[in-house]
Formats: sequence, C-alpha cells, structure tokens
Amino acid sequence: MPDEERKNARRSDAAGGTGAGGGRPRSSGTGGAGRPGGGRQGNDNQGRNTGRQVWQFVAYFVVALIALYLFEQFLLGPMTAPSTELDYGTFKAKVAEGQVLTAVIGENEITGTMMDPSAPSPSPVEFKTTYQAGADERLVADLQAAGVKYSFEGPSSPVGGILISLLPFIFIGVLWYVIVRRMAGGRGGAGGIFGVGKSKATKVEPEQVGVTFKDVGGADEAIEELREIIQFLKTPEQFAKLGGRIPKGVLLVGPPGTGKTLLAKATAGEAGVPFFESSGSEFVEMFVGVGAARVRDLFEQARKAAPAIVFIDEIDAIGQSRGIGIGLGGANDEREQTLNQLLAEIDGFSTDMARPVIIMAATNRPEVLDPALLRAGRFDRQVEVGNPDLIGRIQILKIHSRGIKLARDFDIERAARITPGFSGADLASAMNEAALLAARRRADAVTMKDFEAAMERVIAGLEKKTRVMNEAERRTVAYHESGHALVAALLPHADPVAKISIIPRARGALGYTLQMPSEDRYILTKDELTDRIAVMLGGRAAEVNVLGTVSTGASDDIQKATELARRMITEFGMSEKLGSVRYAGRQLRYLGGVVQDDSHLSPRTQELIDAEVANLIKEQFERARTTLRENRTALETLSQELLAQETVDGSAVQAALEAAKALPVPVREGA
Repeated sequence: MPDEERKNARRSDAAGGTGAGGGRPRSSGTGGAGRPGGGRQGNDNQGRNTGRQVWQFVAYFVVALIALYLFEQFLLGPMTAPSTELDYGTFKAKVAEGQVLTAVIGENEITGTMMDPSAPSPSPVEFKTTYQAGADERLVADLQAAGVKYSFEGPSSPVGGILISLLPFIFIGVLWYVIVRRMAGGRGGAGGIFGVGKSKATKVEPEQVGVTFKDVGGADEAIEELREIIQFLKTPEQFAKLGGRIPKGVLLVGPPGTGKTLLAKATAGEAGVPFFESSGSEFVEMFVGVGAARVRDLFEQARKAAPAIVFIDEIDAIGQSRGIGIGLGGANDEREQTLNQLLAEIDGFSTDMARPVIIMAATNRPEVLDPALLRAGRFDRQVEVGNPDLIGRIQILKIHSRGIKLARDFDIERAARITPGFSGADLASAMNEAALLAARRRADAVTMKDFEAAMERVIAGLEKKTRVMNEAERRTVAYHESGHALVAALLPHADPVAKISIIPRARGALGYTLQMPSEDRYILTKDELTDRIAVMLGGRAAEVNVLGTVSTGASDDIQKATELARRMITEFGMSEKLGSVRYAGRQLRYLGGVVQDDSHLSPRTQELIDAEVANLIKEQFERARTTLRENRTALETLSQELLAQETVDGSAVQAALEAAKALPVPVREGA
C-alpha cells in the first residue's frame, strides 16, 4: 500500500490538454566476503601495467629521436650561417690575392671570412679549411703580409664535447620520465596523462567535515545503524577479538533529498576520520580505462589516509547491471570496466584492523544495481533512508530554523503536520523560502503564514498573477475547484481541505485545492482509496453538473484517478471479479516511475482489468456528481466566494455548507 501522499492538491491547468484538476503533486512513498582471487588479479594487473610502460618507453624514445632530428634539420640548420669548404691550396691562393679578411687558426682547421668576388654584390662569407698544426711554417708570415686579421684558438675541453653529445639523450630521458609519470594511472602514479586518470574525489580532513549526527534529523533508524560503523572505525579491536570481520561497504538507499550524503558526512564527522567524497559520474569518461584508473587512484589514496571513509554518491552511474546496452558503443564498455575495477578493489580492499577503511555509497535507484555489487562481502550493510515521519519533520525543521528568526507564535509542530511526505531537502527549501518571503515584506520575523506560502510554492510553484483569464475560464476553474473541495468535505474518508485557490501557478496549474492529512498514514483501506478517486473526479463532476460540458482542466485528475484505480485492481487485489491476484507486471517503482509489462496477461484478462478500471472510475464519478447535486447551493456559494476572493481557506467550505442548510437556494442543473 502507498504511504500517505504529501498533499491532495487539486489543480486546474490551462486548456490544451495539460490540465490538472485533482493532481497530487508529490507522493511520500510507494505501494505497499572478500573474493579469494583478489591478490592474483592484482599481480596480473601489475604485470600488464609494467609491460605497457616498457612499450610506452620504446615508443616515446623513437618519437623523441625523430623530433630531435627534425629540430636539428629544420630549426637549427636555417639558424646557422652557411660555410664555404676550401682545400688548403685554394685558401693560400685567396690569401695571396687579398680576399681573406679574418682567420682563426685552430688545431686542425682554419675558419674565417673572405670576400667572394663572383657574387653579384660582393660581401663577406664564412669559410673553413682543414689544417694540420706545424705543417706550414710560413702561414703566419703570409697572413701578415696580406694584412689578414688572425688569431689562434686553443684546444677545446673534452668535457664540453661530451656534454654536447649527451644533451640529446638527457633531453630524451627527461621527456620519458615526465610522460611515464603522467601516464601512470595505477597505484602511486600521477593519475594518467595530464591527470585524467587521477581520482577527482575531494578529501575532507576530520576537522573540516563540520557535520555530526546532531545536524541530521528524521533518520533515527539509519543513524543507529551507522553508529556501528563509527565503532568499527574507532575501536576495531573490540569486534576483532572475537574473530569478527570489519564490514567493507555501506549502501545508503533512499529517494532524492532524504539526506544520504549528509549522513555519510556526519558518520565521518562522528568518527573523526578523513572523508573522500566523489560521484559515480566522475569515474566515467570517453577514454577507455580512465574510470578504472580513477578507481585505483581513489582506493590508493584511501589506504594511505586510513582509517577513512570513501563515499561515492549516485553509484548507479557506474554500478548498473552489466550487459545492459551491449553493442551501443564504447561508453558502455568503459562503464563496465570501471565497475569491474571497483568490484576488484572492494574485494582486495585493505581492512587492516588497526587502520580500517569503510566505503559508503548512495543511490536512489537500487533496482538497477549489479547483483555482484550488492552481494555479501562487498556492501555488507544496506541502510534505508526514507522521507521523515512527523517526529522526523519536527527535528529537521528545528535544525533548519537555527539561524532563522521565527515569530513567537510560530508553531513548528503544526508546520511539520502540514508537510507530510516532504523530504529533508523540501523542508529546508520551504523554511528558507519562508525567510525570503518575510524579508521581502520587511518583516521582523518569519510567521506561519510565510511558511504556508512557502510550502505552497514548493508544491505548486510561484503564483502567476500576471496570467489573465477571461471571465468564462475563471468561472470554470472556480466551479472545478469548488467541486474538489465539497466532495472532499462531504466524503467520510477524505482528508480535510486547508486551502482553495484559482490563482494560476508557475507549474501550469490554473487553480488548486490543498488537503492536509491530520496524520501520517502507511496503510489505506479500499474505502479510503475510492474516496480519493471521487475527490479527484469532483472537479469534472462540478463542470458537468453546472456547465453541462467538460473542459481540459480535468486531464491530470483523470490520469491520476486511472492510475490509482488500476493499482487497486492489479496490485492491491481490490476487485471482486478478479480477486486477490496480482496482475501487475514487473515495475521499477522505487521513485514512483512505472514500467509496466503486461506480456504475461492473456487478452481476456486484460479486457477484464480494463473493464474493472472503467467501472470503478465511472462509479466514483457518479458518486461525486450525486454528492454535488445534493449540495448544489453550497457549490454555488463557494464558487462565488472564490470568484470574489480568488483564495479561501478550509473554513469557507464549512461556511458554505452551513449557509446552504440554513437557506437552500435551488438552482437548475446545467445552467
């Protein structure tokens, strides 16, 4: 059976098929050991990594040689001035002819400059010639006679030559070292080329966590279970002395906004250990192998910082069942490689009793996780974190109102009672929105009216008073919402009406009827469910009774009423003809989404189900019509009040009923 839904907010949407006239915007619930081969695999991985590094070294060495050659040929070559090679005899002849300008006499060669008379515009050019010291005793005399400026060059140091010859190899070595360090995506590496294989997890030191269980409300059961994890981290020897094994993983499961990440941080804060925070999507990239490298790097960091907590949010991004979507491209292969590496790391995860490490993960889609990830020995603990009950909502509101100045008459318990089905994030948003609304009107403190207005904004969106409806549309919406409210007030099992409005809202509603349950409910009877369907159809019934026609404003009502009726027939066994048999197929309903599979049903059974659903909807529609027909005067009174005021509270419904009893006014149906 479903939990009590948040608020029975009835909405009338704009014409065009998007209508809503009885929709419930939100629902608070749904229906009713380590692997022995881990070490060998680690050795195999290390061997493969070593072989890969050797081939990378060879490849980069060859590339570096080619780059060095091209650098010398195309960059250094053009920068060096061309030099003319002369034999010694020609050099002596040019000295005698007076063409040599300068000369540097070395041990084995002579270099210098000379004039080239054959050039179009004579200019000095460099030359060099081979020369053996002491072979020509007249060389200096000839240079002096020709007026050549000459000098002698001493023997070069062998160290300089050696360094110059070794320079290319030093360059190649440095280049190889940098590249290999960056390509090392495994243990102790720098995280892959340009850091792409390095884990993006954020390490939070114990003194920086700043969150404890005092900052978490509405999750007492989850906190109690997590306190055991804290004991594992603080005093592991207490459990090890009897031969117990420290659990490796804790999986937090719950709808969005219920505080799973906050619980993980609070666990680290209570234990006083480092906290590694990451997301499942941070491991998967377009490059194959990057995700696995990041997983290895994350676990390596955790081992070094132990005792510690590793938290992976939205683990379903990498933990989905393998084999789904095979053949759709490399992205799926990359995700599966990342998951395989995660499984191997958890199996080989160091659980040293002196320095334990706990991996925590969170998801709101547990039905898609791979069974290998959930088996015992990996995620040994699975903690359910649901929407808070009344006591939990009071705790959460007290936490989120610490820094907010509340009015003296602000009733936190009443605020908690009017927000059934709200998650912790919803309550935090409503309290913050109430503070903003009070600030806009320059109030000194936040009142209950501010909180109620903020709650309505969270449910239905911002009021759009600039959206102008013509008089016929306003009249239709007024009758529609009055129909919802009167049926809810007159049926025995319906939730009481708190507010009615015909002011358009940002989420497409042209009006809504807000019902406030008096308490949290976890089991609903057939009578209560049928009353809900009748209330949903009250808006359409009012249109038919008064206007004699129908509009698109009831489309959302019809959709929700049909879904509830079908669940009553196929899931809850509330049909006399079909009996207490489940006919609903496999469904993914953890977050309220439905994936129906009727392939197991025969055509005859499907016809019976459709007929039962149609009969149930028809019966409750006629029931709503009859109820409104018998209270037509109250319907007119309430509708006129809505047209005049646009927004009224639940007391207006009772006032209209009392006025109708005192002074009945007959009105012709269809007028």
